Amino acid sequence: MKRILVVVFAISSLLLAGASFAQSGHTYKGEIMDSACAKSGSHAAMQKDHPGTNKECTLACVKMGAKFVLYDAETKTTYQLSDQKKPEEFAGDKVEVSGTLDKATKTIKVSDIKAMS
Repeated sequence: MKRILVVVFAISSLLLAGASFAQSGHTYKGEIMDSACAKSGSHAAMQKDHPGTNKECTLACVKMGAKFVLYDAETKTTYQLSDQKKPEEFAGDKVEVSGTLDKATKTIKVSDIKAMS
């Protein structure tokens, strides 16, 4: 009986470890936006007073202290990004971010960012 329990425990542990590993390479889609505009889900409020592109808006807001985030308009979800340098080149663009999500902080540990085609 002990042998069966040990085998069941070992198999369960391996399955859980495999499931955890599989989630590490997830891809998230959305727009690289600034954290200020992401709160409202749009650049509209900022662009009303300061016309420009989404890229210009995002870069200006980050310069004023906001952070780069990934905003998924479909689910209205904002993800913090661990890397604050790489998103700069994709500011205002629709992208795919690969990485690991920390569900507690909604932060993606970024491994790669690609422009969506």
